[in-house]
Amino acid sequence: MKFTPTTLGLLLASASIAVASPAAAQYGMPPAPKAPTPSTRPAADEPPPSTEKGPAVSNAARKEILALQTAVNAKDVATIPTALAAAKAKAKTKDDNYVIAKLQLKAAADANDMNGMAQAAEAVLASGYAAAPEQSTLGLALGKIYYNDKAYAKAVPALERALQIDPNNAEIIETLAYTRSSMGQPAEGVALLRKAIAGRLAAGQKAEETWYKRALKMSYDAKLPGTPAIALEWVAAYPSPKNWRDAIVIYQSSSGLGDAALLDTMRLARVAGALQGENDYYRYTNTLVTKGFPGEAKAVLDEGFAGNKVNKSSPALGPVYALASSRSQGDRASLAASATAAKAAADAKKAMVTAEAYYGYGDYAQAADLYRAALTKSGVDKDLANLRLGMALVGAGDKAGATAAFNAVGGAQAPVAKLWLTYTAQKA
Repeated sequence: MKFTPTTLGLLLASASIAVASPAAAQYGMPPAPKAPTPSTRPAADEPPPSTEKGPAVSNAARKEILALQTAVNAKDVATIPTALAAAKAKAKTKDDNYVIAKLQLKAAADANDMNGMAQAAEAVLASGYAAAPEQSTLGLALGKIYYNDKAYAKAVPALERALQIDPNNAEIIETLAYTRSSMGQPAEGVALLRKAIAGRLAAGQKAEETWYKRALKMSYDAKLPGTPAIALEWVAAYPSPKNWRDAIVIYQSSSGLGDAALLDTMRLARVAGALQGENDYYRYTNTLVTKGFPGEAKAVLDEGFAGNKVNKSSPALGPVYALASSRSQGDRASLAASATAAKAAADAKKAMVTAEAYYGYGDYAQAADLYRAALTKSGVDKDLANLRLGMALVGAGDKAGATAAFNAVGGAQAPVAKLWLTYTAQKA
């Protein structure tokens, strides 16, 4: 991460200053306007003319400050250092110090001297005159400069001061988060980015995708326990096949899934169009064949081959496909008898197994019927049955039914159910 154009822009926005001539009563502003005549008086709903005063340069330093301004406006780089030193020597008030620092900032900005701008910005803040909005702007700019220089210990106090003034400024929060993470404090960085995201959402706005991705990377790299939740928030805000794949892979690697949960996340990747490459297809279909669902394995590989996502002649996938094809022969035809027996059985096991087989063949209505039957039987794992019921109802196009089923899932199956629930919410 590197901050560049906006940093310079923030400083340039704060650099402009103009010193009035000695005859003027005020610095940086024309004399207060007179009351308008009847012909020019504003309407009742218009604000009155501004009479705000700028900093007042002391008589003791006025000559030197005007000389500095002349040199800065002329970009007389040979004269500026001497004029700056002379003005600083004559400064008597915080107003003097502020004006001098602003001219110093303009000179550094004109020269595109980041180090000089940082010194000048610090001087503006140290003057004690800058108003809160300017303090916040300069603190953010300083934080970015110091971050780019990897001077994180200087960046943090500048950004934290700015954040105290403007606690909901997402850009300050973001910059501080990157700084904290770079200092080896990823948990603090993640918390700050999530605060920025929450602030945007609370305002009815969409947070930048880079914030989700940066928070996710910080959390994942540091192996923080909240990583799967961040992945879910990201893909909820920015759904796409690629993002779904990344979120699922992150969830799988962060959660230590067993074969059953792995299959349920790979099934989600399939319906989300997120299966990519030989490794995805091999992990999914090899597990299916091993667990006794060759029909689903064959269907998944057929889809991959047809979509040119994987090659049928692959040394890894070829044997899996051959085995799935062999074992699935006659399997589908036997399901009707299995379903009848499963419904008559007192135990839920056969209903669950047969429902999974129907699911693998894409007969989602029959699968849902058997999962519902399993929920009425002894020995049923209700969380698993509701999860699989929801998956079948997604396939059948029953969004409301699927949502209700996923919401009924608790225990160890709840995280996978949340993944599916997030995907279901995105369905038309």
